[in-house]
Amino acid sequence: MSKIELIRDELDGSVCRHITHDTGLHIYVKEMPGFTSTHALFATHYGSLNNCFRVRGEAEFSEVPEGIAHFLEHKLFENEDCDAFELYAQTGADANAYTTFDHTAYLFDCTENVYDSLRILLNTVQNPYFTKENVDKEMGIIEQEIRMGLDNVGSAEFYGLLGGLYHTHPVRIQIAGSVESIHQIDADLLYRCYHAFYDLHNMALCIAGNVETEKVLAICDELLRPGEDMQVEQRFADEPDTVAADRVDIIRPIKIPVFTLGFKLPPRPHGIEQRRAELCARLLFETLFNNSAPVFNEMLEEGLINYEFGSDGAMCGDGYLLVSVSGETERPEAVRDRVFAEIRRAKAEGFDRDCFERVKRVSYGRIVRGLCIPEAAASSMMMAWMLGTTPGDSRRILETLTYEDALAMLRDEIDLDKTTLCVVHQEEAAHADDQ
Repeated sequence: MSKIELIRDELDGSVCRHITHDTGLHIYVKEMPGFTSTHALFATHYGSLNNCFRVRGEAEFSEVPEGIAHFLEHKLFENEDCDAFELYAQTGADANAYTTFDHTAYLFDCTENVYDSLRILLNTVQNPYFTKENVDKEMGIIEQEIRMGLDNVGSAEFYGLLGGLYHTHPVRIQIAGSVESIHQIDADLLYRCYHAFYDLHNMALCIAGNVETEKVLAICDELLRPGEDMQVEQRFADEPDTVAADRVDIIRPIKIPVFTLGFKLPPRPHGIEQRRAELCARLLFETLFNNSAPVFNEMLEEGLINYEFGSDGAMCGDGYLLVSVSGETERPEAVRDRVFAEIRRAKAEGFDRDCFERVKRVSYGRIVRGLCIPEAAASSMMMAWMLGTTPGDSRRILETLTYEDALAMLRDEIDLDKTTLCVVHQEEAAHADDQ
């Protein structure tokens, strides 16, 4: 028998229903009366990081090719009879999917035919169909996607930074894999990964908007297929405390060099502590380097930066935590040195407490506005499930974060010896600021 838990948000009184279905699937439903749209996500706790694993009953861990989670995402839209997008076209839903480092999600938005679209979503994800022919066909499509990513300046800069910060952790590897790695993928490997990770015990359905819980549950009761709890176990290589490289240079035909300066922080355990550290790091760097900060305006007046400069926020997951700033400049090492100087000053003297509180209020406002947007509400429920927390915990964590917490993180964890400067530039501009 499925178990239903009501999670009430004390801020606006809205209710999220968390159903632990008897198949093992976690279902989150937020009914939003008065809304015409609905957003649904069907997600598995499986992303590009999860390439070394074993399931219940296996003695040994096995490794699979990089990019296989993303490859699976592509292939699940195609079944034996038709493409899922053709079915969604009949209901008027806007469907998509994405793969991240730690999860894969299949989604749709619609203003009508919600339950027909939900049927398509559940059937699509639960019916894999892989053959040598359709895998080979997809290989060319994904290879083209990878090559396009290599040409993209933002993607090159992002993965260049991660490759500089991390020695062995798979966060340094492109989500889509490489041209070489995807050619190791075949139908048997796709089925192996599918059965390991697309186990309903490892998945969640999150839906918010113009929807009724009873109807969602009735469709789930009808279409969900009970299966064995695979109890998948992950393994990651030991990651050294140091960075792999303090500078990474990438050559691309661009007019103005772009850079990202990343700071490697100690990772946090899965759950509340991880989310708290991510939010604290983000608030800290937005306070130090927003466009009203003295150091920002000093560098702007000197022509070191333009208005593209700022904090990128923080990024965290199993085994990694980082925070960064980025921008455009002809003199990236000079900018790095000024950022370092500001961090040293703030470590010794502290930073603007009032600015920290303003940044915190802005962040709080973003979360509150999300309560009134079906897409944000569904995504919030999914991320809470991913972290093992509950919807609303991010706001409560933010409420309790203090200036003293951020100052302690700055002094204890922001280590200037654990940074990577990634610069994308034309070859002749390399290290121009060293001259």
